[in-house]
Amino acid sequence: MDEVQGLVLFGDVVGSRKDSRGSTAWLRDLVSELDEAYGEQRLAPFEFTQGDELQGLLSADADPLAAVLRAALGPAARPIRWACIEGPVDAGEGPATQRTGPAFVAARDAIEAARAGHDRLVIRTGRAEADELLAGMTPALVDLIEGLTPRQRVVTRLALIDGLRQSEVADRLGVRRATISVSFGRAKVQTLQRLVAAIRKVYSSAGAQASDGSRKGTEGRTS
Repeated sequence: MDEVQGLVLFGDVVGSRKDSRGSTAWLRDLVSELDEAYGEQRLAPFEFTQGDELQGLLSADADPLAAVLRAALGPAARPIRWACIEGPVDAGEGPATQRTGPAFVAARDAIEAARAGHDRLVIRTGRAEADELLAGMTPALVDLIEGLTPRQRVVTRLALIDGLRQSEVADRLGVRRATISVSFGRAKVQTLQRLVAAIRKVYSSAGAQASDGSRKGTEGRTS
């Protein structure tokens, strides 16, 4: 079967067995949000399994943090353990839960290892140097987000996902700008913004290097 390069996302809801009905309803809303947010970058629709595991298949140039941040900073957010793996997948049709290929196998191995190691976010590009950098940065992102209060999550979502400045957040929420300035400071929004930007840069740079290598290899075979 033909293969294409893709980005596989597995999201395992932590502790979902204690509230399977609530987790299912929340995942249903999250699937709709992610389908809309990624749009044409989806290679397959998002879906979740009966075991409350979200699965997605995106183009390799898609941003894995968009899913992570939307899940973590959304209303009534539930903790998720993520594995985001770039690699080859089998060409096919249907939702992500019905697809397969090497990157799906790698994502399954990664999510199982994350469970065993109590890791919450694994992002792998297949390039050793980039993956080492990502492994060093992602735990800090998880820790910063988990330390947010519900109010701080609202403010952080408006800044990180909607891209609003402090004054715009204040206008959106109908509060004084000084109040939002305090919230930004306590939520460490600027630190989160810099960290998210760094993770995205490492991920996209690794993808660009892989594309350059692939083109050079093709040129070498055809010259």
